[in-house]
Amino acid sequence: MSDSAVMTRVSVGRPEAGEYDPYYERYISLVTGTDILGTLESQRRQMLLLLSGCDEADADLRYAPEKWSVKEVLGHVCDTERIFAYRALRISRGDRTPIEGFEQDDYVRNGPRVPLAEIIEDYIAVRRATLTLLRNLDEQAWTRRGIANQKEVTVRALAYITAGHELHHRRILEEKYFPAK
Repeated sequence: MSDSAVMTRVSVGRPEAGEYDPYYERYISLVTGTDILGTLESQRRQMLLLLSGCDEADADLRYAPEKWSVKEVLGHVCDTERIFAYRALRISRGDRTPIEGFEQDDYVRNGPRVPLAEIIEDYIAVRRATLTLLRNLDEQAWTRRGIANQKEVTVRALAYITAGHELHHRRILEEKYFPAK
């Protein structure tokens, strides 16, 4: 690990009130500690462990008629992380152009219909890309501010939102889809 990566791990810190829309506190509050890169790394292992042994029947499971399937939940996590990482990229590079929002239900409805193994591969690739982006940010980039979905947000907050969003959905998978796992 390079000296700059070590410095980034140490200096990121938690986002403070005012760095994100209060709506996202529901995700940020789920993330413990201050090592966001370590958290994102460990989440990948935890999600893979949860999904290990799932077959296609498990992956098509819905815990209620109008709820997303396991595959749709994981696809949603991937899509949302891509969007949050895109926002972090633009803001970290000093792009002050406001970034539009997105409608999650449209993304799920129009997402790929592929085997679970392919969605898991996508999840791994998305998380690796997110980590690569964040590991290479300098200290100033983490606190840069931009506008996303009509609200001001920092790159640091986006990293925590990403982790909290994944954890929120993993907990739903654990509690509603796979309570015996």
